[in-house]
Amino acid sequence: MQTTTAPAFAERLWPSPAGWLAVPALAAMLGIVLVPLSPVAAAVAAAAGLVAAAAAAVRLSTPVRVEGGELHAGDAHVPVALLRAPRALDAAETRHELGPGLDARAHVCLRGWVRTAVRVELDDPADPTPYWVVSTRRPAELVAALGGDPAAGAGDPGTR
Repeated sequence: MQTTTAPAFAERLWPSPAGWLAVPALAAMLGIVLVPLSPVAAAVAAAAGLVAAAAAAVRLSTPVRVEGGELHAGDAHVPVALLRAPRALDAAETRHELGPGLDARAHVCLRGWVRTAVRVELDDPADPTPYWVVSTRRPAELVAALGGDPAAGAGDPGTR
């Protein structure tokens, strides 16, 4: 019998409350547009739009987890053994890392509705990617799961 262990870190980057409010708003707009043609068509389109928008919101909610010795960010994954110096980024640091501080070779798992992130250096000579930036609402917990110091911030990168 195979035993399973809980991931060291698991989070799903669900849309913000404003994002969820947009789901019925989009469906309502679709229905309103079709009211002049047919109220029945408008109701059907609104219902179909509600289902489609909700499915899109769920699909866009990226999973981030540390499990089985790997960091998973969406569909991408990397062994934790290849990661160095994870550090939590607050909103201002995240904006800098994704703007003027961004290396074009970096791997970015970004969700615009999540304002904080973790930056972790990649120590793999065979991979040209220098680091990953991963959106998370719980950066200190992700840093701890990666073996870093959760208290280490920008300018004071922890080491593994």
